[in-house]
Amino acid sequence: MGCGVCRTKLNFGRALPFTMLFLFAYLSYCLTGWCESAPRITSQSALLRGNVLLEVLSTQQQGPRNVTASSGSLRALSQPLDSGNGVAHEALGKNGIPVSNTYGSKKFPQAIIIGVKKGGTRALLEFLRVHPDVRALGAEPHFFDRFYEKGLEWYRNLMPRTLDGQITMEKTPSYFVTKETPSRLCTMNCSTKLIVVVRDPVTRAVSDYTQTLTKTPGLPSFQSLAFKNSSSGAVDASWSAVRIGLYAQHLENWLRHFPLSSFLFVSGERLVSDPAGEVGRVQDFLGLKRIVGDKHFYFNRTKGFPCLKKPEGSSRPRCLGKSKGRTHPPISSEVLHKLRDFYRPFNLRFYQMSGQDFGWD
Repeated sequence: MGCGVCRTKLNFGRALPFTMLFLFAYLSYCLTGWCESAPRITSQSALLRGNVLLEVLSTQQQGPRNVTASSGSLRALSQPLDSGNGVAHEALGKNGIPVSNTYGSKKFPQAIIIGVKKGGTRALLEFLRVHPDVRALGAEPHFFDRFYEKGLEWYRNLMPRTLDGQITMEKTPSYFVTKETPSRLCTMNCSTKLIVVVRDPVTRAVSDYTQTLTKTPGLPSFQSLAFKNSSSGAVDASWSAVRIGLYAQHLENWLRHFPLSSFLFVSGERLVSDPAGEVGRVQDFLGLKRIVGDKHFYFNRTKGFPCLKKPEGSSRPRCLGKSKGRTHPPISSEVLHKLRDFYRPFNLRFYQMSGQDFGWD
């Protein structure tokens, strides 16, 4: 009987190292993703429990020297992991996909370019994306004006992953002129930084019309759309190309929900004539180091606006596409003069509200 006990202990002592080696090899094999048929350890809690199991087996082999530590590890097997244990929960989505990982996390945007259409919003976004601490969604999500019913989680999942210290951004120019957007955006975060790129409303209206004309060749003339009738000369402010340029009215709606300090008004004209200067103001507003500067730009005389110089490793410079910098159709000076008279009081009111004189009159 005594010999049988000795043989049992001897066999256990021989088997334990092989058992530990097999377990370690199995864990390493599966965690590297090579083991497709075996269940993988994907959560942080399961990984920790695997390490704890190895520690327990090691303690059994080494004897009673580390009994106290092993007892604590055994208790960890039966306790939920939370911040109190110094281990953060791994946030999982509905499909079990981690929301965050070592490459960053998806966050709601801390800054949004909310307007205006044909003001230079795409150019500004592309210039800002050069900055290493800016991560921006390329497409316009239109969440707060078209897809709000999809919910905030849907919106957040659209965003690019960011690391600590990086800013998440998006741009949707129609936000500025959509009545419901300010309250909806404030529901998400009333501290969001808001950037508005504005441009001479007359030039902006013509540019807006030009874009629509390329998509709808049979569109009526600019004059027939801009005025209710040619005899009275009354401007039709219900036409979207005209209505967008009423910046003061749109800003009044936003100021019901956000303080003026939440806004930065960028000049679309200066974004063309001095891109480094305007982008510098934006970097300051966002609390970023001024990295994007003169060295990043050159003026494309064919397009009539600045482009980004060729990045390292690229064969060509980065210019906006063919949809930018279109040639405007000829419009009579009389029509343009009437529009300027119409916009003048709205412009002056906007200068007062924003604290900036954009020199459009």
